Amino acid sequence: MTILVVLIPLALALGGLGLVAFLWSMRSGQFDDLEGAAVRVLSDDDLAPRDRRP
Repeated sequence: MTILVVLIPLALALGGLGLVAFLWSMRSGQFDDLEGAAVRVLSDDDLAPRDRRP
């Protein structure tokens, strides 16, 4: 029963840390452009002109 004295505050602290990390990522713009990365994967702009296939 005494382990609950340690586990409950630890669980609340980890949950709060996760919430703070999520709020920080929202404010810093991590989720602003969700489609841009998906489109960038498909482009061949990073290949040199001699490496491109016709």
